[in-house]
Amino acid sequence: MRDKTQPNSAEPGDRLIRAGAIVFFVGAVATLVTVAPLFLGTTPFPTYMFVLSMLMGVGFLVAGAGVLQSAAAGRRRAREARL
Repeated sequence: MRDKTQPNSAEPGDRLIRAGAIVFFVGAVATLVTVAPLFLGTTPFPTYMFVLSMLMGVGFLVAGAGVLQSAAAGRRRAREARL
């Protein structure tokens, strides 16, 4: 069955994982930008930057949902292969 799988085929959940990774990295950059003034001794950024930092958690949850969706699709395929 492995020989029939295309190397570039998109599995269920792949888009969620990619989107979650992008959102996570945007949140990570926002966190670094938000924390930098604390170490540099300058004035802190406005509150919306702290809200953008929360994107790290959102991205992690979105990517986790993609992993769960991918695992569920794999289980479904394995169940169908046994029948």
